[in-house]
Amino acid sequence: MQYVKAVERKARGAEKKRVRKAGIDIPFLTIVFVMLAFGLIMVFSASAPSAFYKEGDKLYYIKRQLIWTVLGIGCMGVTMCVSYKLIKKYASILFIAALALLVLVLAIGSTGGGAQRWLEIGPIRFQPSELAKFALVFFFAKHMSEKPRHQIRKFVKGLLPYLFILGLVVGILILQDHLSGAIIIFATGIIMLVAGGAKISHLGLIALAGLAVIIPAAFLEEYRLKRLTAFLDPFADPTDTGYQIVQGLYAIASGGLFGLGLGQSRQKFLYIPEAHNDYIYAIICEELGFVGAILVAVLFVLLITRGVYIAMHAPDTFSSLTVFGIIAIMGLQYLINVGVVTASIPNTGMQLPFFSAGGTSLVVIMAAMGVVLNVSRSIKPRGTMSREGGKK
Repeated sequence: MQYVKAVERKARGAEKKRVRKAGIDIPFLTIVFVMLAFGLIMVFSASAPSAFYKEGDKLYYIKRQLIWTVLGIGCMGVTMCVSYKLIKKYASILFIAALALLVLVLAIGSTGGGAQRWLEIGPIRFQPSELAKFALVFFFAKHMSEKPRHQIRKFVKGLLPYLFILGLVVGILILQDHLSGAIIIFATGIIMLVAGGAKISHLGLIALAGLAVIIPAAFLEEYRLKRLTAFLDPFADPTDTGYQIVQGLYAIASGGLFGLGLGQSRQKFLYIPEAHNDYIYAIICEELGFVGAILVAVLFVLLITRGVYIAMHAPDTFSSLTVFGIIAIMGLQYLINVGVVTASIPNTGMQLPFFSAGGTSLVVIMAAMGVVLNVSRSIKPRGTMSREGGKK
């Protein structure tokens, strides 16, 4: 008996040793840095004219973006090295803090573009909603992983508490006039609940109820109604409500197959508002053409598929659900941004991850990428010993 136990201890020790040798997922890390570098190039190209016009320095926005990029890489390094189990331990505290910041925005938040979404602390201006997206992912992953899978299939005792929390966050964001953030968080929450084992029939009804709230909310504010009418026929008022959509479509159309060439966009010369931010995809299409648009799509597909691979091979339920939630946010933001720029869906003011200029978004996204890479370190290499002593 003692001999058997000694063999088992030796096998477990060998397994732990092999797991410790497992490194980060190099393909995922490579994709992240390629997108980051590509994004910096496009931010510089898209922002130079407006930076020179507004700030007298064509490098103004790219210098700021480089600072945020360095901070983002630093945050990714921290979240990549600190055990994700520590994130699980403090997930509830992080979520409560993010929720408090969202409420604080309603009280003392600053406005921009007609919406009250930002907090200002000295020279720093950030959107708490960016933090709230991922805080909700950690919170849901923690609590779903601590309950039996079959319990979430029960509506009242299992699913309802999550829906209440999801509704609370979405409601606060709607009060901030942040409809795009509300849509992202609502959709991410539903995806995580599906991954966690909730009944599709229950979530189908919830999705319909969510649409019943979000669609009327789109008509309550005058500027949202104008966006809807502009979406239906942007050329009916091309100099006002349909201006941004029309200029974006001009940029996409003029790019053709191979584009006008990097740096050669015409629409970025103060024709497209937010050319380096929400509408940077239009500049990519204009300068790099259909080929550039496909390249961006391929990068996001690679990021999502590799992220799903990491989630499917994660060592536990919490890490698996966390990665699923993070990757869902990336995919949803890409789809919504491209849909807006191509006039496929109404304008919602959604940034394109890694490409759009913006400090809060980039830093939080890079920190989230670090969490995914952190989980990838715990994936057991092929040929490691199981607890029973057999090879996997």
